[in-house]
Amino acid sequence: MTILIICLFLALFLPLLAKIPVAFAMAKLGGYNNNHPREQQSKLTGFGARALAAHQNAFESVILFSPALLLALATNNSQPTILVLAVVHIIARVLYNLFYLLNIGLLRSIVWAIATLCSFAIIFQCIP
Repeated sequence: MTILIICLFLALFLPLLAKIPVAFAMAKLGGYNNNHPREQQSKLTGFGARALAAHQNAFESVILFSPALLLALATNNSQPTILVLAVVHIIARVLYNLFYLLNIGLLRSIVWAIATLCSFAIIFQCIP
């Protein structure tokens, strides 16, 4: 169970971590505009635009992964397969962000698919 809770924490923390490159790109775009950050973010290009997309996708990933882990926790299901799937999901999401920032599209798509499939596989493993 502890591994699942740690993975849940990390999944919730990753979108915040993914904000760091966005803030860096915004700072290079005339300073961070805290009054109108979304307007400033809409002007990002290249690295900044990719960082913003990775940041936004991190939130989208949480929508799939969190309920899957909560289901495993609620059903007291911490079999080794679920633990491995949860850890693989977190690793894939970290790689996803890195590949997005580095503009490596094919690998980014592959690790996105792995992370997404892990979420659904965790749910499937909880079916009695």
